[in-house]
Amino acid sequence: MGILIQGGKVVSAAGSFQADVLVEGEKIRAVGAALDASGHKVVDASGMLVLPGGIDVHTHLDMPFGGTVSADDYEWGTRAAAIGGTTTVIDFALQSMGHPMAEAFATWRAKSEGKACIDYGLHMAVTDLGPNDAWLDEVDQMVAQGITSFKIFMAYPNVLMVDDRTIYKLMERTAKLGALVCVHAENGTVIDAIVKEALEAGNTGPLYHALTRPTVAEAEAVHRVVAISELAGRASTYIVHVSCEQAMREVEAARKRGLPVMGETCTQYLVLSIDDDMGKPGFEDAKYVFTPPLRQKQNQQPLWEALRADVLQVVSTDHCPFRFSDQKTLGRGNFTKIPNGGPGIENRMQLVYHHGVNAGRISLERFVEITAEAPAKIFGMYPQKGVLAAGSDADILVWDPKAKYTITAATQSMHTDYSIFEGFEVEGNASHVYSRGELVADRGRFVGRVGRGQYLHRGLPGA
Repeated sequence: MGILIQGGKVVSAAGSFQADVLVEGEKIRAVGAALDASGHKVVDASGMLVLPGGIDVHTHLDMPFGGTVSADDYEWGTRAAAIGGTTTVIDFALQSMGHPMAEAFATWRAKSEGKACIDYGLHMAVTDLGPNDAWLDEVDQMVAQGITSFKIFMAYPNVLMVDDRTIYKLMERTAKLGALVCVHAENGTVIDAIVKEALEAGNTGPLYHALTRPTVAEAEAVHRVVAISELAGRASTYIVHVSCEQAMREVEAARKRGLPVMGETCTQYLVLSIDDDMGKPGFEDAKYVFTPPLRQKQNQQPLWEALRADVLQVVSTDHCPFRFSDQKTLGRGNFTKIPNGGPGIENRMQLVYHHGVNAGRISLERFVEITAEAPAKIFGMYPQKGVLAAGSDADILVWDPKAKYTITAATQSMHTDYSIFEGFEVEGNASHVYSRGELVADRGRFVGRVGRGQYLHRGLPGA
C-alpha cells in the first residue's frame, strides 16, 4: 500500500503550491493536485507544509576528540536528527596522521553499520598526504567510493592542521576530478600563540577559548584558502561554519570575483552570542566551547542577510556533542582541554524556521533551499535528495507551522545532559518525518528502525 500525503502546501526552493504527494515504496511517484487516493493510506496534511527532508552536511558522530569521543554515535545522532526533521546527514571520516584515507573510510563505515537510522554520506577529512604525497591517489579512490568532498583543517596544529602546500596539492587534484574541498578556516598557528599567552597570564577559564580565537583569524584563513584554491586551478571550495561577518565578507568577495566558493553557517552562530550566552559563573561557559567560538551579537544579522542573499548557501550544525558532567569537565583549570563541540542536530530545522521564516529574515522557499535543496545539489545528492519530485527518494516532512515547542535537555533525544538552546521557544515543528517512504518520527517520537539508514554513494558536486 502506498501513501498519499493529501491537502498540504508543498514547498520547494522555486515556490509553494497546494498539492498531494504520492509515495510508492521508497520513492515519490507523483506530486500534483487531487491525486487518486484509491489503494493508498491517506495522511491528512491540511494546514500543514510538506517539505523535503532536511539535510545536515556537517556532523561528527562517534568522533574521537580531546581525549574522549562525541556523545552521540550513529544510532543516537541519527535518531535525534530524524525527530527534528533531518533525513540525511553527511558525517566526517577522519584520517589519522600517518595512516591512509582508506583506513578512515573503513573505520567510519564500521561505526555506522547497523546503527544509522537515516541515510548518510561521508566527507573525508584529510590530515596527511603521506611521504612524497603517496596517498594523493587515494583522493581518486575515495571519489570512486562516493566520497566526493574532502575536508582540511587550518586549525589545531600537530593534531589536524595541514600546511598550505598540502592544501594546494589536494585542491590541485580535486579541481581535476571535479570534487569539493571543505575548509575549517582559522589561522591555527597564530591562535596557538595567543592561547599560550592567555594561559601564561592565568586566564584558564572556558570564556578564554572564545577570546583567544578572534574573528580576524577566521577571516585571514578564508582569504588565504581562497587564494590557494585559485592557484590550484579554481578548485571548488566550501567554507564550513562561517561564524562572523568578517569571514563572510571574504566569501562574498570571492563569489563576486566569480570563484567557485561557497559557505555555510551553523545554527548556533545565528541565535547565540558571546554577549548573551557566555560570561556565566563557574564552569558553565564550557557548554559553549566549540570552534569557531561564539561571536558578538552584531554578527548575527549579517549572517542572516548572507543566507538570504545566497552569499552563504547552507545552514548546518557542526553537531559534535559532549556531556557536561564527565566530558566537558576534562578542561577544568585549562580551557584547551575542554572537548570542542556542541549538540544541535535535533533543533536545526526548528530554530532556522522560527528565527528565519517566522521572523521575516528568509522566505519559506529559502528555508527549504538552505536546509535541504542546496545541500543536496552542492554535495552530489540532487535530485535523489532535497526535493519533492517524481522519482526522488520519499524523504518528506509534514511540518506543522503552528506547533509550539520549548527546547530543553529534559526532553531531547541527543545524548548530552544539557542544551545550548535551553528554554528557547519555537513555533513550527516536524509532525511526521518519512525517510525513503518509512515513517521514522511521529510528533517528536522516534518510530523508525535502528540500522535502516543507507550509505549514500554521492555524485560530484552540483551533478
